[in-house]
Amino acid sequence: MSDTPPTRSRRGAVRTVDRTVEGRGGEIPVRDYLPEEVRADAVPLVWIHGGGWMSGGLDQRESHAVAKAVAGTGRPVRTVDYRLAPALGWRALATRSPLVLEPSENRYPAAPDDVVGAIVDRAVTSGDRLFIGGASAGANLAVAAAVALRREAGVRPWGLALAYGGFHPTLPPLPESVRSRLTGPAGRVALTPEAYDRMTLNYIGDERLSPRAFPAGADLAGLPDALVMDADRDSLRASGGRFASELRAAGSTVDYTVIGKTLHGFLNHPYGRGFRRGIRTMCQWLDTHDRPAHPV
Repeated sequence: MSDTPPTRSRRGAVRTVDRTVEGRGGEIPVRDYLPEEVRADAVPLVWIHGGGWMSGGLDQRESHAVAKAVAGTGRPVRTVDYRLAPALGWRALATRSPLVLEPSENRYPAAPDDVVGAIVDRAVTSGDRLFIGGASAGANLAVAAAVALRREAGVRPWGLALAYGGFHPTLPPLPESVRSRLTGPAGRVALTPEAYDRMTLNYIGDERLSPRAFPAGADLAGLPDALVMDADRDSLRASGGRFASELRAAGSTVDYTVIGKTLHGFLNHPYGRGFRRGIRTMCQWLDTHDRPAHPV
């Protein structure tokens, strides 16, 4: 176990501890963010980074900067260095040629197994009072973990905090209200449906696993309340908006919000206005759900 020096967020000192926990596939690196002053009613958060299931880690800004900012409000946070599928370059995502998948043990279900293992270990000290959250691919993994944890005795997520997630194996049709936002530079960087399909196939390795790897369309009954944030000018709004409706239909109370004038991945840019607005929205939601009316 290594203990790094305290870092200071705007709201308080935060100490980070890097260690490993045991999981189904071996040791899982995690980083715990420990506020100097923990609020008594603050439910811990396990936060999962994005990266298309194939990039990112504990030092990624979408992991470290988010966790540091949330922990600075007095809430303990854990981040997870889950196993990654083989990396695809943007050229490989953009091409229309058949995707050649090399054998890899790190494809599905390696990542959700690691996330579940890190959550179960954290629950040893926090019990069933535990938020799970994530961004992009991490939002998918957060929900997948919540679904899997319905079978784990004594581990129940208190709520889900999800940012610009990919919850479907293929992107649903874009509403015209979203399509109209994908113009100019935003349209050039937005993930196309074809590129999204290649990325999800690279993650699961076999299209037959789609119903298990992607929570959309699955049995979502019994999941807790959720915050679903989307980026304004992002093709993945097609997935986030529809999944919010699916959660509501399954009985969860969902707060759905679009962070204006943002692109996909705004939580990966800690000096941007979108990051500040996203963190503020998430922290306010977490604060109001520390004592939910209907815990799972």
